[in-house]
Amino acid sequence: MKATDFGSDFLWGVAISAAQNEGGALLGGRGASIWDQFSKRIGKIKGNGQPTLCCDFYHRYKDDLMLVKGLGFQVFRFSISWSRILPDGTGRVNKEGIAFYNNVIDECLELGLTPMVTLYHWDLPYELEKQGGWASTVFQKWFHRFATVCATNFGDRVKHWIVLNEPMGFTSLGYLIGKHAPGKTSVTHFMSAVHNATLANAEGGRILRGLVRGAHIGTSFSCSEVMPFSQKQEDVQAAQRADVLLNKLFIEPALGRGYPELNNFPLLEKMHIHNKAWKYKERMHFNFDFIGIQNYFALTVKYNALIPYVHANEVKASSRKVPHTDLGWEINADSFYRMIKRFWLYGSVKNIMITESGACFRDKLVAGSINDELRINYFQQYLRAALKAKKEGVNISGFLAWTLTDNFEWNEGFQAPFGLVHVDFATQLRTIKASGYWFRNFLRY
Repeated sequence: MKATDFGSDFLWGVAISAAQNEGGALLGGRGASIWDQFSKRIGKIKGNGQPTLCCDFYHRYKDDLMLVKGLGFQVFRFSISWSRILPDGTGRVNKEGIAFYNNVIDECLELGLTPMVTLYHWDLPYELEKQGGWASTVFQKWFHRFATVCATNFGDRVKHWIVLNEPMGFTSLGYLIGKHAPGKTSVTHFMSAVHNATLANAEGGRILRGLVRGAHIGTSFSCSEVMPFSQKQEDVQAAQRADVLLNKLFIEPALGRGYPELNNFPLLEKMHIHNKAWKYKERMHFNFDFIGIQNYFALTVKYNALIPYVHANEVKASSRKVPHTDLGWEINADSFYRMIKRFWLYGSVKNIMITESGACFRDKLVAGSINDELRINYFQQYLRAALKAKKEGVNISGFLAWTLTDNFEWNEGFQAPFGLVHVDFATQLRTIKASGYWFRNFLRY
């Protein structure tokens, strides 16, 4: 397998996010985000880590972009901190924040890198969360303002856009399970957040289409093949419920199909009301240029009556003695291949991009080097799976590695390294890992 096997127009890149990489939380007129507040709550973040400094991309973006270029990548995906450009969430625009992103974009272009901007990557302004956040009845007004500011200030140079990053992730983990910011545990808040995210996803696409000439617009969805632990009816039905939530809840409205339905699944009843309202079904649909897929693990579940709503729980990869990352996520490239094919078989998806792919392993720095062979093996397996799907006719246009540098990995804090480049968070020293050098060599041929 060589990089040229994917075609001369295939896009190779890396992805980061503002909340996980920038730092500079108190600088440049930035307002607080939900992660700034959530991380202050004792016991919410492993090691009590806070995203105040992170990898200090705010000051080191030129050096980090040189790493992107030096490793041979063409595309640099990053997100806009809503709090940095609109400190109160709406209203006043922060000129220092606009200037920072202009500098990042201009530096990308100077180095010959294609900037790809994610509008929302999980870091809602805290001021908006205090007013209800993603569950608010006026959320669409806030998001319209944010998307418009981004499009008008950066759209002259940024042509590649992703509207939302993994809406199932931030709505479920933030509003239903409470594991992520803002830490709420309410099915009502969750369903309201889901509906707002579905509408914002499409509306963001329409705003970008109207304001950015030549825009190539996509959005990204997390996905996991869900398999029943056994063929018992109760396990099969548990897998069906989990599959609807993880793999259908957002893609199907975006494609104009409305919310998915599943008999005897009360959690979807509220969403069915929106299916019957033509104004919602129409507003949830947008003709995206590409759909981003982010597949980090396959999932095996079994029936559990004690788990609210879904009545299913994961059977850990470690207990099933199958390969897994250091976060316990199953490594299954064949499953990744099947998910690519599944999204393609919707028929109305024009183009698929792997907008994130990567793995967490506990790296060891030995004599100034990191031999992360497990991560290299992971990328090799998953790239072969993507190439197989591409050769079978799936229009796959790019692959973005997650991530450039070790960073703030949400509730895992600084203890879950995904980077191609190691970061010593005490000194901010960068060390390219073997996986980074592997990509550099791979992309040469």
